[in-house]
Amino acid sequence: MSDEPRDLELSRLLRAPRAKVWRAWSDPILLAQWWCPKPWKTEVKAFEFRNGGAFHTYMTGPEGGVSDNPGCFLDVTPMSRIVSTSMLTGGWRPHSPWLAMTAIFTLADEDGGTRFIARAMHTSQADSDKHREMGFEHGWGIMIAQLEQAAMALGG
Repeated sequence: MSDEPRDLELSRLLRAPRAKVWRAWSDPILLAQWWCPKPWKTEVKAFEFRNGGAFHTYMTGPEGGVSDNPGCFLDVTPMSRIVSTSMLTGGWRPHSPWLAMTAIFTLADEDGGTRFIARAMHTSQADSDKHREMGFEHGWGIMIAQLEQAAMALGG
């Protein structure tokens, strides 16, 4: 757990093995199925799953809401860590997003499942508060539950 007040974090023990959680995260077709709380839908516009690669999701809501989120993968450490930011786009190109943050997702084996930690780091307390008020805990909690379901549904 982060001591930094600008960070928002959720930690969950998923019943799926880490290899399946990683697969659900690292395949853009699978990611589109769980990335945002349903009934919202995700279109993955860019997914260069490597350090410096583009990561762009476009989410649409049933009542016409839109969330356009271009970004960049900062660190992809297979099977253990994914770091992305909204403050850069692919190739480390600077970007001024509507909500500036860096997200760190970690995966570790635990009790036959996967300890999944999602941390959103913000540039200011105001951005952190805005993200919390938008429903960070509820929305990201649903996202993580959907990730678990997607991973558990994978064969092999």
